[in-house]
Amino acid sequence: MAQVEMVLPAMGEGVMEATVLEWLKEEGDSITLDESVVEVATDKVDTEVPATVEGIIKKILVTKDDVVQIGAAIAIVEIAGEDNAETEAKVTTTNSAVENTIVHANNTDNTNEISAKSGNRFYSPLVRNIAKKEGISQEVLDSIPGTGKEGRVTKKDMLDFLESGVTNPIQKTATTVQKPSNPSISSAPKVTTTPPAVALDNGDEVIEMDRVRKMIADRMVQSKQTAPHVTSCVEADLTNVVLWRTKTKEAFKKQEGANLTFMPIIISAIAKAIKEYPMINVQVDGTNIIVKKDINIGMAVAMPNGNLIVPVIRNADRLSLSGLALKIQDLSTRARENKLKPEELSGGTYTVSNIGSFGNTIGTPIIMQPQVAIMAIGTIRKKPAVIETPQGDVIGIRQFAYFSHSYDHRVVDGALGGMFVRKVADILEQWDLDLSI
Repeated sequence: MAQVEMVLPAMGEGVMEATVLEWLKEEGDSITLDESVVEVATDKVDTEVPATVEGIIKKILVTKDDVVQIGAAIAIVEIAGEDNAETEAKVTTTNSAVENTIVHANNTDNTNEISAKSGNRFYSPLVRNIAKKEGISQEVLDSIPGTGKEGRVTKKDMLDFLESGVTNPIQKTATTVQKPSNPSISSAPKVTTTPPAVALDNGDEVIEMDRVRKMIADRMVQSKQTAPHVTSCVEADLTNVVLWRTKTKEAFKKQEGANLTFMPIIISAIAKAIKEYPMINVQVDGTNIIVKKDINIGMAVAMPNGNLIVPVIRNADRLSLSGLALKIQDLSTRARENKLKPEELSGGTYTVSNIGSFGNTIGTPIIMQPQVAIMAIGTIRKKPAVIETPQGDVIGIRQFAYFSHSYDHRVVDGALGGMFVRKVADILEQWDLDLSI
């Protein structure tokens, strides 16, 4: 029998690591090809990892809450076949090497040894590697308050400790922590503020953020710190769109078995406008502007727990209205059921958010980094309007909605940002009532 490593597979563009949530198999269990063996979480989605080989799990190399780098070994599997000396040698060194593959940066300094267990505390490989890399002694590590389950020290606890600039949380002695330089980030001093303390009154309820809410909070703060946001708004007359959809939706449902919402119509207009204004479809890399070839539009979907998730419609400009409608329904349904694949949440180049579904009219959405723009669509409302006719102007009832376009003012000027949202409105206002789907 031969033994091989089962590694954490690639999980979508830009995903470099995942957190182990739960093992679905135990050591000694048999596994079959593509059978789910472990549940992990990335910064985009929770997902189950399928087995890449068939055999018996001989050893699990990472435990719950460990952060594992893509491509790192997560288990040793015994498979049918002849022994292989090279494979066996690789397996025997895995246990000593796995801690270095669990984190992004390997630590070659072994002078600061950190124990996996100290007293009643257990430290994950990730926490121990951070401690070794940053020169934190066992004594200091033992004194860091842990916020994880059963008081375990988490990655966030370590990062918070390093940010505090304290060498010993008991003595509160100040020190300077040297951070690695990044040439793509401006050398301007970073201004940080300490939020005011929150006073608790009798009857107040304290609710800890769940993991997804924490990630959303971090992403939103990062976006506002990275990009100077500007928002331009237009009011669009969607009367033709409303009339066309009303006339078409029943036939579409019979033909395709799906609902025809306003979202595919709006996304088709955004895709057309991006083709006319390609500098909206860009990303910033240091002092370089990357013009994206593909038009991949993300759409914000509200989850049952109130969190937002943004699945991506790839090559939206190449899909028909029918194709967009079916894709949107599929992604929205699976998003709410937490069944999206990691690659369906990455690679977006522009994002749209339907705030009208909450009864809102105007919003100032926050950009999804590293994109440079996002559009919020307000609710459609009937309003009196002046209508130009050959016989003269008359007052009539029309269907209006506000389109709010937030953009990164580092690379998108007000003229471009304003013209883009105006173009989207123009496309929708000129909607063909006789269009066939």
